[in-house]
Amino acid sequence: METVEMNSVSLKRPRSEDDVANADEIKRQKILEKSQAGNDSGQSIETVTEQPEDTKNEIIPNEESEEQEEEELEGSDEDGDPESFADMMKHGLTESDVGITKFVSSHKGFSGILKERYSDFVVHEIGKDGRVSHLDDFSVPVDDEDPSEETFTVLSDEDKQRLEELQLFKNKETSVAIEVIEDTKEKRTVIHQAVKSLFPGLETKTEDRDGKKYIIAYHAAGKKALAKVRTATDPRKHSWPKSRGSYCHFVLYKENKDTMDAINVLSKFLRVKPNIFSYMGTKDKRAITVQEIAVLRITAQRLAHLNKCLMNFKLGNFSYKNHPLKLGELQGNHFTVVLRNITGTDDQIEQAMHSLREIGFINYYGMQRFGTTAVPTYQIGRAILQNNWNEVMDLILKPRPGAEKGYLVKCREEWAKTKDPAAALKKLPVKRCVEGQLLRGLLKFGMKNIISAFGIIPRNNRLMYIHSYQSYVWNNMVSKRIEEYGLRAVPGDLILKGATAVHIEEGDVDNYTIHDVVMPLPGFDVIYPKHKIGEAYKEMLVADNLDINNMRHKIRDYSLSGAYRKIIIRPQNVNWEVVAYDDPKIPLFTTDLDKLEGKPLPVLPTDGKFRALKMEFSLPPSTYATMAIREVLKMDTSIKNQTQLNTTWLR
Repeated sequence: METVEMNSVSLKRPRSEDDVANADEIKRQKILEKSQAGNDSGQSIETVTEQPEDTKNEIIPNEESEEQEEEELEGSDEDGDPESFADMMKHGLTESDVGITKFVSSHKGFSGILKERYSDFVVHEIGKDGRVSHLDDFSVPVDDEDPSEETFTVLSDEDKQRLEELQLFKNKETSVAIEVIEDTKEKRTVIHQAVKSLFPGLETKTEDRDGKKYIIAYHAAGKKALAKVRTATDPRKHSWPKSRGSYCHFVLYKENKDTMDAINVLSKFLRVKPNIFSYMGTKDKRAITVQEIAVLRITAQRLAHLNKCLMNFKLGNFSYKNHPLKLGELQGNHFTVVLRNITGTDDQIEQAMHSLREIGFINYYGMQRFGTTAVPTYQIGRAILQNNWNEVMDLILKPRPGAEKGYLVKCREEWAKTKDPAAALKKLPVKRCVEGQLLRGLLKFGMKNIISAFGIIPRNNRLMYIHSYQSYVWNNMVSKRIEEYGLRAVPGDLILKGATAVHIEEGDVDNYTIHDVVMPLPGFDVIYPKHKIGEAYKEMLVADNLDINNMRHKIRDYSLSGAYRKIIIRPQNVNWEVVAYDDPKIPLFTTDLDKLEGKPLPVLPTDGKFRALKMEFSLPPSTYATMAIREVLKMDTSIKNQTQLNTTWLR
C-alpha cells in the first residue's frame, strides 16, 4: 500500500477551528449527496480504505438501510470536548509500542503541530513518468460525439426520479412517458440523448398521445441486459466512439476525504459501480490530495458536470486513453506540509532540515499501520499466523478500553455477556464494520467454523492484519539494526541487485552506504542478515510462537512470501521556510484550486506571535511522510501524543 498520511491523527481527533468552520459545509454536502441519491442513486457499497501492498481493491455490496444508518451515526461521537477525547486516547498505542524508537539525526528536537488544519497537509501524486499531478485545467476535450450541455438540464428532477426507478426496476411501470413541451425535432433529440446518456440500459421512442408528443423510455432487454450495462464492461455498442480511448483519465483534487470514499461518491452520482474506476495509489483523508484517476467509458463532459454539484472535490485535466491505471504504478508523492506553532530555534530547524535532506529518516511503518484502539492490528495478525482462531475472534470482538463509538461498546458488552452473534449483532446498527461482518459470519457458519466466518470480512481487511504484524516485526528489527551497527553498511547486511537480495561481504563493504541496505519483512521467500539481526528475527518470531522457516499458512491467503524494504529513505526535492502568523485559521500557502480560482495568499505579518515551518519533499511509494516529519521534530507521532498536543494548543 502506498501511504501518504497519518491516519492515527485523522481518524478521530479534537475538532480544530477549521473543522468547526467547515461543519455547515460538510452537512450541506451530506444533504446534497442524499438528495442526489434520491434521484440518481446506484446500489450502496462498502469499500476497503486501506490496501495491503500486494492486494487488489475489493468492494462489498451493502444494504441501503445500513448506509443510511451509518450516515446518521457518523460523527455523532466526535463532537465532545477535546480533553475528554484525549483522556479516552490514553489507551492508544505509542511509537515505542510498535518498535519506532530511533532517530538518525543529531539535532535537538522541538515541538510543532501536525495537521492542525487538514489543509496544512497537501499531497501531489508523482506519476510513473515522473511528473507531479496538478489540477490546473478544467477544460473538456472537444468531441463531436459528446452530448450537448442541455442534456444535463433538460430533464426535471421528477423525470429523473421516475427514470431512475424504472432503470433499477424499483416500480411496476414498464415505461416512463415524458411530455415534449417544445415540440421540435431538436428538443426531442436532446431528450432522447439525455435519457440514454444519463440512464444506461434504457431505450427511447417517440409516440403521439391525444395530440401530444411523448418520449417513451423503456428497457430494451430486461434485467439481464441491464445488469450487463451496470457493470460498464459491456455497454451498448453505439454508446462509445471507436476513435476515442476507452478510459477517461482525470486529476482528482479532494479535501478531507480518502480516495475510496471519493470514488464511492463519484460512482453514486454517476450511477455506476466503483470498480470501473482505477488509480495508482490510495490517499488518506485528513489532507488535500491531488491524484490521477481513470474511469471506463464515462465522458469527460459528464465528469466535468460533477464540479457543479460536489463539494470538497474538483475534477480536471481530462484526457482519453486506452488503458486504466494500476496500483503501484506511481513513482511516489510530493508533500507540502505546515507544522504550526513550532518552538525550535532557527539553528535547530536548519540542522533538522539539512539532516533530512542529506541523511534522510528511518523508513519505519507509521502508526496508521497498527490501528488506533487498545487492540493493535498486529496482534490480530499474529493470531492469524499462529492459526489461533479463537484468539482472532476474541481480539476483534472483546470489550476494549479507549475511544470507540457507543454502539460498538454495547455490541462488545453483549458479546462478552452472551457469546451470541445474533444478540451482539442486534446492538450494532452499522453492520459494515469488521465486527459486524465477523458476527454475520459466525451467525452463518457457526461458532465452530471461525475460519469461514472470518472469511466474510473483505480480503483487504483480513490481509491488513498480517501485513501489520510483518510491519511490527520490521520496525523492531530496524531499531535493533540501527542500535547495533549505526548508520554504516556492515558485512552481513542485505542489498538489492535488481530484485534479488544478496549479503554484503567483508571485501565489498566500502562499496555500499546505509542508503543501499534493505531488511526483510518475514516470509518464506526472503533471506535474512548474516549478523546478529538475523538471529534477532528468529528470536522474535519464536517468542510469538511462529517458525521463521515455515511462513506458509494452511490457508493460502495468509501465507507470507515476505519482501525487502530500505532502512533509510532520503527525500528528494527538500525545501523549507519559516513563516510568522497571528491567525491559526488562515492558510499559509495556495493550493491548486486557489490558483485556479485566483485566490491570493494572505499577507503574513513579519512579527506574528506564532511561527510555522513550511516544508516540501518527495517520497517514493510505501513510505510514510509522518516518519520524515517525526525525524525533523523528534516527537512521537502517535495519536495518543498528538491528541495531547492538540488539546493543549486548542486551549
